[in-house]
Amino acid sequence: MSTRRTPTARQKRLGAELRRLRVAAGVGTDHAAELLGTDRMKVSNMESGSRTVSPERVRTLLDSYGCTDPAYVEALVAMADNRQRGWWEQYRDTLPIGLLDIAELEWHAKRMQTAQTVHVPGLLQTEDYARAVFSAGLPPMSRLAIELHVSHRMSRQRVFDRADPLPYIGYIHEAALRMQFGGRQVTRDQLDHLCAMSEHPHITLRVIAVERGSFPGAGHALLYAEGAVPQLDTVQLDSAHGPEFTHAEVDLVTYRAHLNWMAESSMPAKRSRDFMHAIARQL
Repeated sequence: MSTRRTPTARQKRLGAELRRLRVAAGVGTDHAAELLGTDRMKVSNMESGSRTVSPERVRTLLDSYGCTDPAYVEALVAMADNRQRGWWEQYRDTLPIGLLDIAELEWHAKRMQTAQTVHVPGLLQTEDYARAVFSAGLPPMSRLAIELHVSHRMSRQRVFDRADPLPYIGYIHEAALRMQFGGRQVTRDQLDHLCAMSEHPHITLRVIAVERGSFPGAGHALLYAEGAVPQLDTVQLDSAHGPEFTHAEVDLVTYRAHLNWMAESSMPAKRSRDFMHAIARQL
């Protein structure tokens, strides 16, 4: 096992799952270390994500922990076996780590749902719209920093262009559609882009009308990424200091309920598309 300079959220997640399974099985770090022929400190570092662990060692541990769910086992082994360098690594040391973690989460997700109340979803933003969003931040970014953020955001959208396009459902509040980031023309172009993207078979966009009144999760943007198995689902929330990730079961249940409410309360996809076209014509 080698030491990582800065573990990613995905690497931390693998370590957290291994620790959870070890504790549930009543196995101490000394025994886990003995199984791997190493010391307990390295096992602790492995469970924090700061040390690598091979797929073979993951299988050894899971067998010892009595994990009998084959899909779950294979999903964890795949996380350990992911040696390919992701495109987002080109931004390491130039952008905040949290943004790279979002890109990695999206890339490995099997299905994704988002809910946005102020901005349109990042994966569906145009360059000019994204540039306006980043230009509004405080403290102000340099022009170079803004362009790096925009480039990264545009690169994230390649999840829709790969051989297995990401199945995506976006719930967008009407307020986000009417916010004029970058002015009328930029907003009109952005709405036209949303409408065009909503025609793709793997992308569904649904609008929550202001008439719905209050709704769960109104105070923040939500990204729910489904993993290879439900145990590996992850929620990402935006905050003033950067993205936050959670996979605690109580949180997953809460945010699934939020999304279920939105599925029941938002406009159907075709009506949502017509609604976005109508707002664009008003600009």
